Amino acid sequence: MTVAGIISALIVGLIIGALGRLVLPGKQNILIWMTILVGILAAIIGTAIARGLGVATTPGVDWIEILIQVALAAAGVAVVAAATGRRALR
Repeated sequence: MTVAGIISALIVGLIIGALGRLVLPGKQNILIWMTILVGILAAIIGTAIARGLGVATTPGVDWIEILIQVALAAAGVAVVAAATGRRALR
């Protein structure tokens, strides 16, 4: 993987992870790098699912693929927040 590929994966992971956090209600106390990691994994798995369903390549924006990725990111963020969420200091 090239440096450009790594940078683009980080950017896509950040965006998908952030969108996943936005669709969840409440606050998720997880680290930003965990959000990025969940976003990257959601983007990869979401693309694979979209290809399997035959909706990965469409004219224009691939909205169905993006929806799958964001849904997976939201589920991933919820799981990570429940399993490893930091406790707020009071």
